[in-house]
Amino acid sequence: MSDEERYAVRCRAAYVQANTEVILSHASSLPFEGAPLWGFNLSDVHLTREDGLAGRRERGVRRHAGKLLAGDVLESHGLLMTAPIRSSLEVTMLGSAEAGLVVVNHFLHRGDFDLDALRARYDETMGHWPNSLRTDLVLRLANPLVESVAESRTEYFCFRRGLPRPVAQYEVRDGGVLIARLDFAFPDLGFWIEFDGRVKYERHLKPGESPADAVLREKRREEMVAELTGWRCLRITWADLAAPDALEHRIRRLIESVATERSRRRRAS
Repeated sequence: MSDEERYAVRCRAAYVQANTEVILSHASSLPFEGAPLWGFNLSDVHLTREDGLAGRRERGVRRHAGKLLAGDVLESHGLLMTAPIRSSLEVTMLGSAEAGLVVVNHFLHRGDFDLDALRARYDETMGHWPNSLRTDLVLRLANPLVESVAESRTEYFCFRRGLPRPVAQYEVRDGGVLIARLDFAFPDLGFWIEFDGRVKYERHLKPGESPADAVLREKRREEMVAELTGWRCLRITWADLAAPDALEHRIRRLIESVATERSRRRRAS
């Protein structure tokens, strides 16, 4: 099993063996809600007590005390767990802002709730919880257009490095016909970012198409976008996100290069 699958098994076991009324909460609800666990410490199982007593931590299980409101709990896979809207807020106070943003964007994109509902639930009772300032940051960065862990991390990278905020899922059209939907576009700066991962190519394979065919199709798509917009493309991978200094240098160098080229064209005209 993967690390995530083993964690889900441990979460179920801790829930079943609990001798008080509990629900799976925080990151421990995510595997059963189809949400990513990227960036979270999977050493502890998180349970929220329903008896109103104080929380505690022992033998890899953290029991939290918190006020549960109507709509905060659901039943799935034979387990009681926090609903996505509450789980999203809890994990922003548990892990890093980046990991929290990955989860919030996942549920927003899936349509479990919208930003207004998420903000209202936060303001209702959770604004005073420990590390809630991190939650406030995540809510300001959250974007329902972002489709994947990689895209959430890329947008967070731009924020942390002081880069302009990109336009997610930017549509390029030719005479009203949709040609491409770009991961992230910087229209004013004249370039766009595409995240390259194996899953991306495998997921979009057409019937009878090989991965090599998909790569060639993507290359033709890139060429068409460049012809229609005059922009340049920067492709990044998981390895780039793991080397943020180098990635920032690449992006800033590209920004400078495009600006120089535009300036030269203006002088020539």
